[in-house]
Amino acid sequence: MNPNINIAFIDLQAQQARIRGKIEAGFQKLLDHGAYIMGPEITALEARLGDWTGVEHNISCSSGTDALLLALLGLEIRPGQGVIVPSFTFAASAEVMPMMGAIPVFAEIDQTSFNLDPAKLPDALAAARSKGIEVVGIIGVGLFGQPANYDAIGHFAREEGLWLIDDAAQSFGASWQGKPVGQLADITCTSFFPAKPLGAYGDGGAIFTNDARCAEIIRSCRVHGMGRDKYENIRIGMTARLDSMQAVVLDAKLDIFADELVHRQTVANRYAELLDGVVTPPSLAAGATSSWAQYVIRLPRGSDRAAVSKLLGDAGVPTAIYYPIPMHSQPPYAHYPVSSCALPITKDLCNHVLALPMHPYLTAAQQVHIAESLKGALAKG
Repeated sequence: MNPNINIAFIDLQAQQARIRGKIEAGFQKLLDHGAYIMGPEITALEARLGDWTGVEHNISCSSGTDALLLALLGLEIRPGQGVIVPSFTFAASAEVMPMMGAIPVFAEIDQTSFNLDPAKLPDALAAARSKGIEVVGIIGVGLFGQPANYDAIGHFAREEGLWLIDDAAQSFGASWQGKPVGQLADITCTSFFPAKPLGAYGDGGAIFTNDARCAEIIRSCRVHGMGRDKYENIRIGMTARLDSMQAVVLDAKLDIFADELVHRQTVANRYAELLDGVVTPPSLAAGATSSWAQYVIRLPRGSDRAAVSKLLGDAGVPTAIYYPIPMHSQPPYAHYPVSSCALPITKDLCNHVLALPMHPYLTAAQQVHIAESLKGALAKG
């Protein structure tokens, strides 16, 4: 490896160099006023998030998982009800249903976008109904930064009388057919985990909706089911507040978020050119943008992924696998309903995907090194 090539999988240090002054000033102000929980920084952040989403209710919370839980509480889901969700996703998308006593119903994905395949939703719905499960909603996932096809998914949901949640933990900042993430479903949830395109320096999340009743329930449940104040409890809730220090970080990052999204697209475009004909890179649907939370490629059939990953590591190129095991094959979820199509695309992708470094600060030289290292690893592995 060239000793001058130093590649981070996600480079938060380069980002911090741009905003550290504002963060430190914000921390100083916070230390002076001492409102560490639900301080004025929270209100200011929620207003800025509203500028991005264009929706009425923008509610910060403690994590992306808690955002999904709060959304289910806002929708008043009941034990035993079913929710369609992709199996090719992170655990949070599915685990929130059992936590509420509800049932995840695993559906197939599209082999190009890696998101829910609208054409396969009837298979998942039929599988659940064959077991006597009342399906009430769908959770789509904007995997790796690209929103799912919410025009088609939303049409199916409306025809079947289902609500729709956009799990935008990875896709905040992206858009679909000119609409920003936040406006694509009944409720949108996102994560501010540090590695996300818009990440805090700890856990955090947010919920976006135009549904006033849902928003009222979510705000109440965010603080133990509070009524007029936190000592009046009008429903069962949880502790799900975002702390003021994380709001300071997110406010500073929002200053450069639009610029970083442009650079992420530049990095994605450069990868597509460098890897053309080598692997199957991700592609954007017509009319979609991506926040490029990850850059996940599909290796050629017959490749030894473990060997390729090791060779890349030896060359100074960090990699990750999103995701090696589909959710419906994980032991805690193995007894839940699976689409009648049996999810062949999901299974195939789990065996062949590999994530390369992706962040706004990757240089052209670094990407050339990554591409050349990948070609060499594929030739050996």
